Amino acid sequence: MVAPVSSRTMIRLLMALTLGAGGAAHADTPARALTVYTAGPGTLIKQLAEGYTRQTGVRVDVFQATTGKVMARLEAEAANPRADVLISASWDTAQDMDARGLLLAHQSANAARVPERLRTATYVAQGISALGIVWNSSTGTPEPADWADLATPAYKSAVTMPDPALSGATIDLLLGLQNAQGDAPWKLLAQLRDNGMTVSGPNAQALTPVLQGAKAAVFGGVDYVAYASIQKGEKIKVIFPQSGTVIAPRPMMILKSSRSPEQARAFIDYVLSEPGQAAVADAWLIPTREDVAARRPPMRDIKVLEAGAGEAQGGREQALARFAKLFGQH
Repeated sequence: MVAPVSSRTMIRLLMALTLGAGGAAHADTPARALTVYTAGPGTLIKQLAEGYTRQTGVRVDVFQATTGKVMARLEAEAANPRADVLISASWDTAQDMDARGLLLAHQSANAARVPERLRTATYVAQGISALGIVWNSSTGTPEPADWADLATPAYKSAVTMPDPALSGATIDLLLGLQNAQGDAPWKLLAQLRDNGMTVSGPNAQALTPVLQGAKAAVFGGVDYVAYASIQKGEKIKVIFPQSGTVIAPRPMMILKSSRSPEQARAFIDYVLSEPGQAAVADAWLIPTREDVAARRPPMRDIKVLEAGAGEAQGGREQALARFAKLFGQH
């Protein structure tokens, strides 16, 4: 696993992808497959790719991994870009890439029912997850109601947390809590550390010991992963903290270096169509279109923290450095 993309890496991406785009064809070649890089559920992209191929006859090649691995592959291929569409687990990734001029504009007609805060001229949410507490009810621990409950003696050495250096959703959680509550989340993280919380790789790695009952709860678990486990019969519960949490829109974007920009636009349109959004709901994400029903608690049932209530504390790299220092990751 690798860390989320630094500013230096993004600059290298910008330079190389811009050079790569200069030699790329800007008209679609019928025989060419569309290439999608995605940090998201493998079952979802498989369903979307198959649906798009049925509709258009165009094959979709997929690379699916964590946000860090996807971005590392983009950088490695920057001199000879392969990806047409990128789907990230972090809204911040899209903002960074857009600011550096790496994205093509596209306004999908199917985005009319997508809230304005979830779409821009160059990227749009595929779906939305929320971050919460994932609790194993069979561990004998009291059911938590808020983040701070996990720092109590009842949860001594019983809590895991995904590593924000490996999880786009977790760094979004850190930034969201920080932007809304100032320094308070960092004080709570210090209490959790002192209470024995372990930082356990990406999301799945943090969830596994909770599924096994070796740990009682995940701090900042991704909800759709937990809901999929509940469907399989796991005795866990997703709890959205009373004090509020952060949602994690999953942005889709077309890379400026794409050699099939029209097919890329058509793919975005398909994901935002009713069948595409139904597939998003089947993956236990909240559909980005307000007229497509979710299979899990909708956003209106979650207290979402609004950014800006706390003092500005810096960006992604500062938060990652502060987290690494707090948990002794050097």
